[in-house]
Amino acid sequence: MFAALLPLFFFVGTAGADVPVEAVGRVETLDRSFDPHWLWAADASNAKLALVDLDGGTVLGQISTGWGMPDAAFSRTRSEIYVPETYYSRGTRGVRTDVATIYDARSLAVVDEVILPSKRAINPLPIGNSALSDDDRFLAIFNMTPATSLSIVDLETRSLVGEVSTPGCSLVYAIGARKFATICADGGLLIIELDDAGGVARRVRTEPFFDPQSDPVTEKAVRWHDRWIFVSFGGLVHLVDFSGPEPRFESVWSLLSVEDQERSWRIGGLQHLALHAASGRLYSLVHKGGADTHKQAGEEVWVYDLEARERVERIELHNPSFTFMGYPLPIGSDWLNDFLLDHIVPTIGIDQIAVTQGDDPLLLTGAKYTGALCVYDARSGVLLRRIFTGNSTTQGLFALPSRVTHGPR
Repeated sequence: MFAALLPLFFFVGTAGADVPVEAVGRVETLDRSFDPHWLWAADASNAKLALVDLDGGTVLGQISTGWGMPDAAFSRTRSEIYVPETYYSRGTRGVRTDVATIYDARSLAVVDEVILPSKRAINPLPIGNSALSDDDRFLAIFNMTPATSLSIVDLETRSLVGEVSTPGCSLVYAIGARKFATICADGGLLIIELDDAGGVARRVRTEPFFDPQSDPVTEKAVRWHDRWIFVSFGGLVHLVDFSGPEPRFESVWSLLSVEDQERSWRIGGLQHLALHAASGRLYSLVHKGGADTHKQAGEEVWVYDLEARERVERIELHNPSFTFMGYPLPIGSDWLNDFLLDHIVPTIGIDQIAVTQGDDPLLLTGAKYTGALCVYDARSGVLLRRIFTGNSTTQGLFALPSRVTHGPR
């Protein structure tokens, strides 16, 4: 693919600019720890998360994430970010150390760390490997050795308070102030409720809500207030309401009409769902493909009204710009760059989507072959701009939740 595109780069030439020399040793601090148009973009190849201003298209900072897929949880009440990390004493081998690192959300400096059992799950999933309780008290981290469990970190005392066994159940999702859910192999859920000390106060195993043999759900769920939305390989929406003492499984509906299915439209991607909570809009990455193509890159984003359970918009996607080791490839002027990407370069596919919260939401799309992102108006679907994150690749997008309440400190 890139060999075929190489003549384009010779055709357009290179661009250059004088860059002022920066002072060495200067430390910058963000003027706030949260903005609805900020996004964290994950780059596993360089073990980092980059913070990007989506309006200005500038990189505001980055944090190290250790070995494996970058993951993070964002405090709603404290100016802190929590990152599960893994390190080896010899780089890729040697003694393994797992930690939950606490970063200051404004300086992005390490504040503290909690040593974890050296068994946290390392996989390519951008969702489900850790969860922060709704009261900001406990961080649960999914372990797999292959025995499954959760490490529980008390964020007030900054200490490991225990490990909860979850046999036959994997990943973790926050469902309340002291409650977490994991998905079980039989299609049910394991609900774990913690006491004030972080011990298990209650655990409940539910009946299956999907068939793991005929049409399993993907683990890439999104949260809508007290509900979690899981979508199956076949496009069925399983909405689970956790507002009561027991989970309630709502009636199932499909993202794909009979006509859509006949035309081979399917859900797919590494991060294929996004949600704008206030409007109740669900965004789904789709492509044309056969059975078991649920990880294939997407061609369009389809938008759904969750209350009406119907599709209200189709958004055709554009290619992000190309990058090399995090740097934009020089493809001439902006208009020529856009023309080539939109009309000449074949559609390579989108792997991740995310939606910011607030009154003017943005839709972000990324692909694993580049560190560039496309920014759309989430309401109209219009492409606004292409931006660069400084990453070599894109493996996950983290839009900050709207319920973050802390401000500058």
